[in-house]
Amino acid sequence: MEKVALDILGPLPCTKNGNKYIMTLCDCFTKWTEAIPLPDQEALTVTKAFVNEFVCRFGTPLQLHSDQGRCFESKIFRGMCDCLSINKTRTTPLRPQANGLVERFNRTLATMLTMYCEQDQNN
Repeated sequence: MEKVALDILGPLPCTKNGNKYIMTLCDCFTKWTEAIPLPDQEALTVTKAFVNEFVCRFGTPLQLHSDQGRCFESKIFRGMCDCLSINKTRTTPLRPQANGLVERFNRTLATMLTMYCEQDQNN
């Protein structure tokens, strides 16, 4: 995986495990997509999840493309990119179309999740 686009979906109803957000990652060539549940969107949480759930399974991508969310622009996340020699690119402000692949997946995922949520929001 050379170029990977990523984004955060949420806040969503809290799960039994305490997760409220989903980090979505999509390989720009193969369109392979991963969804990683997160309890919050703090920089440390996002960075750990990216390394543990994505890099450890698929290897280090050459390039990461994201919006200008706080967690992606933080010193922690940028430091991780520097340590792993990842070229970090970002979209222009208020332009989600620049990250359309992952934004479209987020829309599909949100639609799918609404089909599985129960009225009492326990699942």
